Amino acid sequence: MTKGIKLASTVRCPECGFQSKEQMPTDFCLIRYECKLCGHIMIPTEGKCCIFCSFGDVPCPSVQKALSVDS
Repeated sequence: MTKGIKLASTVRCPECGFQSKEQMPTDFCLIRYECKLCGHIMIPTEGKCCIFCSFGDVPCPSVQKALSVDS
């Protein structure tokens, strides 16, 4: 894995505000996530590839990698 890539992100539920720190997969985008408190099913928002890029405090590893290449 590329140096400096973070593999954890805190996901915040848009319905209830509950936050949960989650490990991000490095080989696929997570496109469905259920809030551990209220059960709300999150899917990526328009223009985003996954739930981490939509609701997390750190974008997914593939986006992090792309951003580091662009810099």
